Amino acid sequence: MNGTCSTVFQLWQSPPTKRLIIRSFNVSYAGMHVIKSSRIYPTQCFHRSIQTETYNVVNGSYIPKTETKDENEVKEKDKPSKNLESVGAFQKLPMVMPSIDIFQSALKKAKRVSPTKGIANIAKRERNRGAKQLDTLMKELAVPLRTYLEEFPKKEYLHPYECSLIELTLGDGKYEEVLRKVDNLRKKVVSVGKEHASLCAKSTSKRDAEESLSVGMKKVEEVYIHQAKAVDDLLQIAKTLRAMPVVDLDKPTLCLVGAPNVGKSSLVRILSTGKPEICNYPFTTRGILMGHIVLNYQHFQVTDTPGLLKRSDDDRNNLEKLTLAVLSHLPTAVLFVHDLSGECGTSPSDQLAIYKEMKERYGNHLWLNVVSKCDLLKESPVIFSTESYDHDDIELERYRRFGPDGALLVSVKNDVGLIELKERVHEMLVSQMTRIKTKGNHGNTTLIDTSNLIASENQHSDGETRLANLEA
Repeated sequence: MNGTCSTVFQLWQSPPTKRLIIRSFNVSYAGMHVIKSSRIYPTQCFHRSIQTETYNVVNGSYIPKTETKDENEVKEKDKPSKNLESVGAFQKLPMVMPSIDIFQSALKKAKRVSPTKGIANIAKRERNRGAKQLDTLMKELAVPLRTYLEEFPKKEYLHPYECSLIELTLGDGKYEEVLRKVDNLRKKVVSVGKEHASLCAKSTSKRDAEESLSVGMKKVEEVYIHQAKAVDDLLQIAKTLRAMPVVDLDKPTLCLVGAPNVGKSSLVRILSTGKPEICNYPFTTRGILMGHIVLNYQHFQVTDTPGLLKRSDDDRNNLEKLTLAVLSHLPTAVLFVHDLSGECGTSPSDQLAIYKEMKERYGNHLWLNVVSKCDLLKESPVIFSTESYDHDDIELERYRRFGPDGALLVSVKNDVGLIELKERVHEMLVSQMTRIKTKGNHGNTTLIDTSNLIASENQHSDGETRLANLEA
């Protein structure tokens, strides 16, 4: 070959402000020598900023989709925040071991630790073994405690409903106090363990190392056992909170509210899968009980709440405050139950006062009034000896006989009004589902009471006609 061949040896990317240099070597076969040369090219097609592409699979084909900086920022904004309020934190609590089990496991692991291999000196080997065993005991006690502290959520990151459950179920400040004691125990164990491991490592003889190990083990055990009750308290808290009913905020929830012993639990059994305790005395319901309704392949939730008495919030007990927490923090529809038969122990005048207070405070909820035990209603209204009877109070007089306007009369014992009750509950929960979806799409939407839109005209017939039909 008499010609020359050009081979590109180097090709690199230069900054946009510079030019691309391609160096080559011309090889002459006649004289067998190499002549170095170079040529400068403009860098219009090379740049440091490389555009990335993603591909979506559509019907087996890869379709490139270029993501710009603005789209990436939108994606970051759409990612849920770690501090997003949601329920279900109690079911994620760690399994807490009894304090004695934690100590026995740590002690067993510590005693199995052997000295580092290759130490010929007996004293050095013994103090090495003692220091390692004390360090292991300290870590095996401290690590579980640290894990509990990390996995038990802080109250400020919980949903307001779950915060209320903690305060009303455990007592105000009890949750934080127990976690603080567990943290103090962890710090004390770490401090004492490190101190005695250091002393053991400084021993001058085998006997001194053995004595330092024995004293250190006893001291760590003493410190741990002295404050181990905090771990057992945390175990009980975990059991209590984990047993709390789980409420799905995306599902419509029916909340039964009323005075004690008015028949709420009986209606929960009729309407849902819930099986609350039913007894003929006040405050049978000792907490929030959950049930579920399945209608036309739609799933809804039902809560049975403790009864409310006529008194100020400062005088209410924790059971009553649980009911208020449900109404305040959960998107519920209200089924308010009235008992005008005189069987519940709360006078009609007090029930009317409770109803008016709750209606005023939570009037933005969907609302349905039910008069239970209608089979026990008599022509003459029930008047308690403790209440003053005023014939001029038309509202109270009408309430004694028929309950609030538009109230549905039902009887679980005689199956009166139950079919209509189920239909109206279903209509109300479907409306509640629409509210939840609307609120999720538009943020904090102002809720409007649409209870009058749910009930049709024939459902609001006059109460006297209903009562007459029942008596007939």
